[in-house]
Amino acid sequence: MPTRSTGPAPDEAERAPGDGSAAERNGAAAGPLEALSEAIESGAGLPAIARAAAAALDASIALIDRSSAVLAVAAASAAEEEKLIAAAAGVSSAELRVADVAVGELRFRRRGGAEEPPPGLRTVATLLGLEVERARSPEWASDEEAAGFVRDVLERRLADGGEVEARAGELGCDLGAGGGVVIARATPRAAQAGQWRARALTLVARAVRTGGSGALAALTGEEGGEVAVLLPASEPGPIERAARAIEDELRRGLQGFSVTVGFSRRAEDGSQVYRAGREALMAANVAESEERSPLAFEETGSYRLLLPALSEDPAELERFYDETIAPLAAYDEQYETELVATVEAYLDNDGNVTPTAETLFTHRHTVRYRLERVRELCGHDLGSTEGREKIGLGLKAMRVLGIQPPGGPATEGRGKGGKPRKGE
Repeated sequence: MPTRSTGPAPDEAERAPGDGSAAERNGAAAGPLEALSEAIESGAGLPAIARAAAAALDASIALIDRSSAVLAVAAASAAEEEKLIAAAAGVSSAELRVADVAVGELRFRRRGGAEEPPPGLRTVATLLGLEVERARSPEWASDEEAAGFVRDVLERRLADGGEVEARAGELGCDLGAGGGVVIARATPRAAQAGQWRARALTLVARAVRTGGSGALAALTGEEGGEVAVLLPASEPGPIERAARAIEDELRRGLQGFSVTVGFSRRAEDGSQVYRAGREALMAANVAESEERSPLAFEETGSYRLLLPALSEDPAELERFYDETIAPLAAYDEQYETELVATVEAYLDNDGNVTPTAETLFTHRHTVRYRLERVRELCGHDLGSTEGREKIGLGLKAMRVLGIQPPGGPATEGRGKGGKPRKGE
């Protein structure tokens, strides 16, 4: 991981041994700093400004914006550039800020292998932060407007089909001939530092914009690495191609993450986009629970029957889950048992105890004991047809809602004991 530095304080710089006085150093740096100022004032562009900053710091540098996009690199070789972009060993970094807002990151590697922060680092970082903010503000504003629109549509704050199409058109997304929605989810397998959610959004946007499709992307939900994409589509093909491109880009660009992608059927017009969003969310939830991705809504089988409940009254689905699987999940969480896993295996094996025991690598008596605990906890007897139907639907409700049982994939934004994601 890169080490972070804000440069030495003035009094510390004056006391640095064997390095001359502060006045001498300022004089030595005046030429390169003047060249940096001139590059900024003349509007030379970020590549030229990065070269001037590298000269001022006597270092190889990379400019990274707040969405983790690489804006410019000034390095002596391709190998040096790779090290900067990957934040390899020996690469330090300084946060670029404008007032209280982080606008990016300066990565640098001193020439000659020096480890101490270069003289003038704070001044250079301040100038670069202001320039990055100036250069990127219109693009960020446009991206934020597009993200707000996507969230408004998918959360049904904007439902009129004509208005949806009109606002999408203003943002460069033509839904007149139809469209679709893709939900991509990146789940870290271990704790992550830095703005990895912004990185996920950048990777998704790169995947769908390469072909100039007019797609709009947004981080959705209050937490987690979930990205929703709204894209024009006059036929189903572009939606599936976008889903596969997104999955490939995320898997290549986010090492150490689980990636799940679900996508909708084609919406014929703006009035159907909300429905498409619910389809993509259901597909992503089922794909995550069953570990098959990318997954089309049309491939979710009998889960499709629960779409109206997810779209119109997800609270009813949650109540059904609470009456069936939630007590088992809570018991598993408290006592580290495997009641939910046993129920899943029992139903998958058509209610036969012996193959269930073999699936779980346990004894038949243990399976029977667990099934009896299930009956006591939730009141449904898996030995009866009605009991199996209710528990089976409870498991489907759990997956459609995006709830992972204890022992399932650990996801940020999802509580213990099988709590649903916020906003679902």
